[in-house]
Amino acid sequence: MIEQALEEALAQCRLTRNEFSELLVRLLDYGVICRDESNVESILYDRFQRCEQLIREWISPLGLRLQHDSRFQFIRVYPPGAEVPGMPDQEEPHHGGFRARLGQQEVAAILVLRVEYDKSLREGQVDDHGCVALTLEALELGMRNLLKMSLPDKQIERKQLLKKLRQLRLIQFNGDDSDAVVDTLLRVRPTIAQFVSESALAQLVGESGKDDAEIERITPENEDHSLFSES
Repeated sequence: MIEQALEEALAQCRLTRNEFSELLVRLLDYGVICRDESNVESILYDRFQRCEQLIREWISPLGLRLQHDSRFQFIRVYPPGAEVPGMPDQEEPHHGGFRARLGQQEVAAILVLRVEYDKSLREGQVDDHGCVALTLEALELGMRNLLKMSLPDKQIERKQLLKKLRQLRLIQFNGDDSDAVVDTLLRVRPTIAQFVSESALAQLVGESGKDDAEIERITPENEDHSLFSES
């Protein structure tokens, strides 16, 4: 029955089973698809628009929820229990199997990206795609001022951090193996606004206004951490 229902639904969406499978696997694997990221994601995003309701029906039994921003043309899947902008919190108990595990420096960088994005948004320094420009130097300064942390000293570790942020579709930058990492100009995506909860942002901004002696670390002591806080 499920096979037949799927075939009928795919026929209505004008998709083959392989096309549907490719889209679903990519979405669950990456957790996010941005239309302007690459030709592949452009094709997958357009394909998603033809079968959005079907995708939602297939991931719903897993407790996963989907956010589709048609203005900035991106899709993000949230794990069970995560805060999703514009959606009520889930009441069912959940576990952390689907959660993205991030290190301290990754979490710190993401929080600072959100603060810098909000600042540029207020100042009107946003391009037509909702993105803001940020130098790596400005990111480093923000981490020091807000969290008393810094970017990795080793260049290869900085590259890995930037690649992780790009994999999460939070930033864009040119090149993978450039030696001039210090001169990298980042393009912070509007996806950062949904990725970091308002409560995390409020805590960060509130803590930054206190004296140094009163500031508490808001990132975890261990490296196995997720931005998706437990409800």
